[in-house]
Amino acid sequence: MTIRLYDTRAQALRDFVPLVEGKVGIYVCGPTVQSSPHIGHVRSALVYDILRRWLNYRGFNVTLVRNVTDIDDKVLLNAAADGKEAWWALAYRVELEFTAAYRAIGVLPPTYEPRATANIPQMQELIARLIDAGRAYTAADGSGDVYFDVRSWPEYGALSHQSIDDMQEAPDADPRGKRDPRDFALWKGRKEGEPESAAWASPWGPGRPGWHIECSAMSARYLGPSFDIHGGGLDLRFPHHENELAQSTGAGDGFARYWVHNGLIHVNGQKMSKSLGNSLYAAELLGAAAPIVVRYALGQAHYRSTIDYTDRSLAEAEAALDRIEGFLTRSARRLEGTRFTSDELPIIPDEFAEAMDDDLSVPQALGVLHETVREGNTALDAEDLQTAASARGKVVAMSQVLGLDPLAPEWTRSHDTAARAALDALVTRLLDDRQAARGAKDYAAADRIRDELVAAGITIEDTPTGAQWTIED
Repeated sequence: MTIRLYDTRAQALRDFVPLVEGKVGIYVCGPTVQSSPHIGHVRSALVYDILRRWLNYRGFNVTLVRNVTDIDDKVLLNAAADGKEAWWALAYRVELEFTAAYRAIGVLPPTYEPRATANIPQMQELIARLIDAGRAYTAADGSGDVYFDVRSWPEYGALSHQSIDDMQEAPDADPRGKRDPRDFALWKGRKEGEPESAAWASPWGPGRPGWHIECSAMSARYLGPSFDIHGGGLDLRFPHHENELAQSTGAGDGFARYWVHNGLIHVNGQKMSKSLGNSLYAAELLGAAAPIVVRYALGQAHYRSTIDYTDRSLAEAEAALDRIEGFLTRSARRLEGTRFTSDELPIIPDEFAEAMDDDLSVPQALGVLHETVREGNTALDAEDLQTAASARGKVVAMSQVLGLDPLAPEWTRSHDTAARAALDALVTRLLDDRQAARGAKDYAAADRIRDELVAAGITIEDTPTGAQWTIED
């Protein structure tokens, strides 16, 4: 078994070899909690949830760290523009929105979820190391700003594969205090008008950390100076991840050994942006479909591809899930009480495993899952219960490892538990009445009961062990 991942820095697929055998450390850039989560945030979190689940299945003990950037220019600006709550109150409220969205679509909680504001000493220590190493300097204008000197680090640009002279200027601080317009802020001195609560004491004066230094410090604190995988959206590759890499390696840390980036999302063929007014928020998605449908819709593409979300995306995802759920429900009822239930072993097919090992190729893996569903239904039609049971075990195993088992207790797609139990009792009673009518050769009454159930959207299937029912969508 060899897992291969596309490493952005190497620009190639690489065999994954962990730093410590049997263990994997992953750092994922989490949200800047300035405003509500949108579809891109949810997709990114889902990508690394699927990666984590697969690594767990392959026997690795995974430590996943996903940070929360709760102090940032945009957090302060949005709080000031609203004028109704403090910046820290806004940050916490939005953080809860992100947590709720992640939880809703089944993203497992990270092992650690550090906030930037809880790691200021670690950031200051890293900045001091960079100054001592000649990689950073304090602004000569007395502003209290500290900058990373990009030209002091020969490898700057290694991640995004561009030369310094071709890079855009860093817009994160007043350029008058910089030696080079591409130098980026490690520490930002407090400016007039900013809240005192958003400033921390430091050797360079009161202020707050720059965005990039936060992740370098937090990843080192929770995963060590070297770790296995750094993940995040493709839009973070430059400047954020490029700057993280420069800071950490410039200070002498090994930092991330693999760089994994997920693709972005377009909406109806256009890049999602506030200026176009086509931003799609997590709350809208979760209001339009069941959470498992949202998970399927955003997780079915290859993680490195751009998703084009359209008005049909959720409906198509729901139809795909219906096929999986229909087979699992049908097979469970037909196999109940037979000797073939012991054949329902949750086994991952080799073709599925090969796809997932090959750079997390979820589309190919889902193809194996749906082909197994078709084989299982064909076996049920032919009363080949042994093959049906084997197919059921495989479908359960594959859907579970993807977090897409529609019968799992965390998903309540069509009915809550109490409603489903009540419906089952009513339909079972009618089917018993129908069977009694057929036994009495009152076929008119039996047909009437069947017609009433069909009219209500319930499909009846007569089997050697009795009638089975499902709900038509």
